[in-house]
Amino acid sequence: MSEEVTGGPPRSFYVISGVALLWNLIGVMQYVMRVTMTDAAILELPADQQAFINEIPMWANAAFAIATNAGALGCLLLLLKKSWAYPLFIISLLGILVQDVHGFALSDGMAVFGSVGVVLAVLVLLVSIFLVWYAKGAKEKGWIS
Repeated sequence: MSEEVTGGPPRSFYVISGVALLWNLIGVMQYVMRVTMTDAAILELPADQQAFINEIPMWANAAFAIATNAGALGCLLLLLKKSWAYPLFIISLLGILVQDVHGFALSDGMAVFGSVGVVLAVLVLLVSIFLVWYAKGAKEKGWIS
């Protein structure tokens, strides 16, 4: 008998949750790399990127930490079929939005990082929105509790 017939999540649930966990762990790694970046490593960057990184306020770094860690924990909980994944994905999305406000509204991240930076920021936002939607659906279908 298949899992869908018995009310459990389909195999795609585990594939999506696993890929999402890997995606979010890359985000955690990016956060750790940013906050542990040495002055020597920053000096190797172009001048505009050096200025951007050196001027990131603490609240924007905190938003980055919240976004990545809540997203990774949400994915882990999704794999474990726990409904706490859904609010964690909402928290992660809020962290991304706050971080994007700094990067693109209060700073000129678009000029510093170009179209690649914008595309990556949009991709991160879309994945986060998808995970909120997916976890909500999984909760409604009884796949997570």
